[in-house]
Amino acid sequence: MSGTVDERRAKPEREEDEVSLFENEERENLKAVQPLAARMRPESLDEFAGQQHFLGPGKLLRRAIESDRLGSVLFYGPPGCGKTTLARLLATASRRRFRQLSAIDTGVKELREALQQARDEVTSGGRPTLLFIDEIHRYNKAQQDALLPDVEDGTVSLVGATTSNPFFAVNPALVSRSQIFQFESLSVDDLVRLMQRALADARRGLGRTKVEVEPGALEWLAEQSDGDARRALNTLEIAVRSSGRHPVRLDRELIADSMQKRGRSFDRTGDEHYDLASALIKSIRGSDVDAALYWLARMLEAGEEIRFLCRRLVILASEDIGNADPAALTLSVSAMQACEFVGLPECRLTLSQTVAYLALAPKSNASTMAIGEATNDVRTRAVLPVPRHLRDAHYGGAKELGSGEGYRYAHDEADGIAAQDYLGVERTYYRPVDRGFERELSRRAALIRQRLGRSDAGGQSSSGE
Repeated sequence: MSGTVDERRAKPEREEDEVSLFENEERENLKAVQPLAARMRPESLDEFAGQQHFLGPGKLLRRAIESDRLGSVLFYGPPGCGKTTLARLLATASRRRFRQLSAIDTGVKELREALQQARDEVTSGGRPTLLFIDEIHRYNKAQQDALLPDVEDGTVSLVGATTSNPFFAVNPALVSRSQIFQFESLSVDDLVRLMQRALADARRGLGRTKVEVEPGALEWLAEQSDGDARRALNTLEIAVRSSGRHPVRLDRELIADSMQKRGRSFDRTGDEHYDLASALIKSIRGSDVDAALYWLARMLEAGEEIRFLCRRLVILASEDIGNADPAALTLSVSAMQACEFVGLPECRLTLSQTVAYLALAPKSNASTMAIGEATNDVRTRAVLPVPRHLRDAHYGGAKELGSGEGYRYAHDEADGIAAQDYLGVERTYYRPVDRGFERELSRRAALIRQRLGRSDAGGQSSSGE
């Protein structure tokens, strides 16, 4: 009888061992078919590449993890920079259960089920849950609102990932309850280190294959990957696995042949649209012609609307160049008309010519500042009456009212300037800068104000200098 009991006890142990071995073998088999980027996911925070501005020693997220005060966070940044991977590592480091949902293919039902399971786990004495929601901006307002009670009472630590600016794409109520961490694309150095680790790692990476790396090849691949670790590692694996040479000679030719044509997604209402436009305008304003042409090329390659580009250039010609080079506005308007007439791809030449001219033109925002100051006075100070001598005198009865009386016709004056009061008070709005054609306008303005009996109050503008 005793032997029978021992056999009964031993049997399940052997079955559990067999199940465990079987599960381990299944996991290894699944891992073996994963792409290199998946196999090389960091297994600890110390292996994680990039984002040291919030994850480095002493930085906010690292301190939150070390003090076990994770709370709820939103990860915002481009694809391939480690948002999902870091969420998994946070769950491990904070000893939380990891649960992942994708806002693309789940609704309120699945979300409520996940939240209920998290509550049940906590109430039964289990571990709290880290709920990772990928593409959280895809949830509508009702779905995002469903998260609020559990986020507020700490039932779950929410980690939401989004490629869209959360201040625009996520409910303000959820944003206010979350810490926002903005991810940056990985640097060339970050990507090179990741690829070197993959080439050396025999367990997860390509370490069992002898690879001779041509100097500069990994740096070139990193540059072509646009900060995307997934793209860099998967291209590296294709190059090594498909070379057919032993040892593998990893050079630029092999990498280029293994790299898929770069696809550039572009959302005309998203962050990239406005960031690229901002970079273009600021580069022109800053007179860096080469940077301006690069950002123009980026926008054209991404499929930016030509009319949008033309509108921005016309605005810039008045806002940032003004009378320092009056031809800038004429050229911008001509470019707008030419682009409408010839269309793509030829209008790229017109845009390039215009951007180069605007970038190298002398700059002045004196006209912009002048209308701003004048508008502010109209809105905030007592309205000035039209001086009687400037009032319309071209109607019956105007003379009896005194309208136009005493007006001096400028063309009757020897120098074309009639010394009379045109405003009723002395105010100076336009202050030309000492650059380009405005240098001449500055001299003329001083002479005319003197002729009108006014001081040249304010002198030359320092705006934009």
